[in-house]
Amino acid sequence: MQPELISQLVKQALDEDLNYQSASDGDITAALIPQQQTAHAYVITREDCVFCGKDLIVEVFRQVDPSVEVTVLANDGDKLSANSRIFEAKGSARAILTAERTALNFVQTLSGTATTTAHYVKALENSQTQLLDTRKTIPGLRALQKYAVACGGGKNHRIGLFDAFLIKENHIAACGGIQNAVAQAKTNHPDKPVEVEVENLNELQQALDAGSDIIMLDNFTVEDIQNAVKLTSGRAKLEVSGNMTIEILEQYAQAGVDYISSGALTKHVQSIDLSMRFE
Repeated sequence: MQPELISQLVKQALDEDLNYQSASDGDITAALIPQQQTAHAYVITREDCVFCGKDLIVEVFRQVDPSVEVTVLANDGDKLSANSRIFEAKGSARAILTAERTALNFVQTLSGTATTTAHYVKALENSQTQLLDTRKTIPGLRALQKYAVACGGGKNHRIGLFDAFLIKENHIAACGGIQNAVAQAKTNHPDKPVEVEVENLNELQQALDAGSDIIMLDNFTVEDIQNAVKLTSGRAKLEVSGNMTIEILEQYAQAGVDYISSGALTKHVQSIDLSMRFE
């Protein structure tokens, strides 16, 4: 993750908590504590998880009070057992308590995404199918969430609307058909991958004839996916999408597709339960 982006997002989160004031002015509860009082705090995870957010922890405390000594005990992508210590903080009690929630908010969200991704990846371990994320992310946090997906073992799909084509139903209608849409895409940006979403085998054939690089099979049955794999015969990469729950991943993967994408990785965020304690 880019340091500049981390700094910007942490500042935004702290401004939200402190009403654009300094830590000493914005946290009226922490101000009840004597200014010179110090503390030694540590944070644990209450459940098994894949950790993500190391640089964000460090940056939150740096912006609140750089004199606080922070030691992060895990690296991004590490698998942690319940009750494991994630990080320790020593220094101003006020600063530690001011920084606590912002740091934990980032970590619980990103670790939740990484953990969910790891569960999905495990369900695909007996296949050659790769797990992809989507653009269904929390506004403003896309780069962080996609980083968390990578920490969990998933693969990032396109980052935004600029780095790859994804021609869907409404694009096709507005362009006058799959052939026209793909041809125009290759003319406009011949260096960008072209993916087309199809809803049946007839549209799949059109996408293949148009020279698509990747074809997304939207809400296909397992039987239709098997037929699509035979029809495609390696001429394009195949991606399956649409209500991809962890319970059905393996049977779709066994049909022989290259990718399975799931918006649930970043959209249905199940945060990890974390807790800070003072020693």
